[in-house]
Amino acid sequence: MAMEKQCTYLIFDESVARSEPAELASGLEAADAKTKIATMKKIIILMLNGEQLGSLLMKVIQFIVPNDDKTLKKLLYLYLEAVEKRGPDGHLLPEMILICNMIRNDLNHPNEFVRGSALRFMSKMREKDILEPLVSSLRTNLEHRHSYVRRNAVLGIYNTYRCFEDLMPDAPEVIGEFIDGESDVSAKRNAFVMLCNCDQERAVQYQLSVIDQIAGMGDIIQLNMLELIRKVCRQDPYQKSKYVRAVFGLQSTASNSVAFECASTLVSLSTAQTAVRTAVQAYCQLLSTHSDNNVKLIVLDKLSDLQKKHPEVLKTLIMDIIRGLSSPNIDIKKKVLDLVMELVNPATIDEVIAVLKKEIVKTQTGDVEKTTEYRAMLVQAIHSCVIKFPDIAATVVHVLIDFIDDSNGNSASEVMLFVREVVETYPRLRELV
Repeated sequence: MAMEKQCTYLIFDESVARSEPAELASGLEAADAKTKIATMKKIIILMLNGEQLGSLLMKVIQFIVPNDDKTLKKLLYLYLEAVEKRGPDGHLLPEMILICNMIRNDLNHPNEFVRGSALRFMSKMREKDILEPLVSSLRTNLEHRHSYVRRNAVLGIYNTYRCFEDLMPDAPEVIGEFIDGESDVSAKRNAFVMLCNCDQERAVQYQLSVIDQIAGMGDIIQLNMLELIRKVCRQDPYQKSKYVRAVFGLQSTASNSVAFECASTLVSLSTAQTAVRTAVQAYCQLLSTHSDNNVKLIVLDKLSDLQKKHPEVLKTLIMDIIRGLSSPNIDIKKKVLDLVMELVNPATIDEVIAVLKKEIVKTQTGDVEKTTEYRAMLVQAIHSCVIKFPDIAATVVHVLIDFIDDSNGNSASEVMLFVREVVETYPRLRELV
């Protein structure tokens, strides 16, 4: 548990054999950078596996810290995350003073990627005694010319304020000024996330100031904007009117993730038919175009929930929903058919039956195992439609009768039941059968 508290990552490699500290120290002292890199990787993995290698800290400071190799620099910061920073008495180890000096130098380094590595380390650090002397250097990186440095500087400030507010009591104000003048989407998004979690009132003020520009922002910040909108409206429902128009404007975005979140937000903000219809259309678009089956299943669950609350709206869009049958996944097909059977009505039955007839004809080709299961589902769906709307029996009986000798027992028995029911109920169709 102690290791989990002081380290934010896990690596497991059972092929790494235990080594003596003296052997590892020899590897750190080697002149060859490749040997140093291999030794550092081994030390990190052994430490994560529970080995006590704190005695090597001074060797790392002596032979790795002065090295300019970028790979070694990354490994050094990973090592510093994992290493124990306090002695048995609970006080910070004296060696950490040297580490603080190294980090300060890296925070002022001319290379932006070295600065970024140091800032990323600071965004994970939970030691107040290490963070405190670095606060001033951390602030200056907010004004760096390179966006990579600025976005990581925001994360470093966020972590410092969240863990030790007294070190940077004015952090929300600083970030509030930063976000107004920032142009990089990732840096702006990081700043907005910090404001949402540390000073929601300031985040809301910023959001309202750019409410008409949200559609032109990057999708990563749009998602956080939508999250804040939902959060604010849950806390104060009277705020909904301020945001509905902005959410409608985001609905036409090219990002699937934003479109999905917009649909969810619209439904939570308003029960008006226009809002629900727009949300359903967005879900249907994702159902037809998205390649991930897991996303499609989630969308179908959302549509099923909406069907319980707004069935009339979904009934008008049943033909958009039924396009989900184009998916090759049998679970998605089943969910689509179940939903369509709930929504079908006299106005749409003819169109639905036409689609089901086309689908059942398609099952005569393709993977036998998959098509027989799908055919059984289609036969059952058509049978259900005939029970609800008897007038369509004549239009489907000739299609289904071709499958009366189907190799799939379920399909064949369903067709037999259907034909028997038609013969008994509609004497005029007996001759056709």
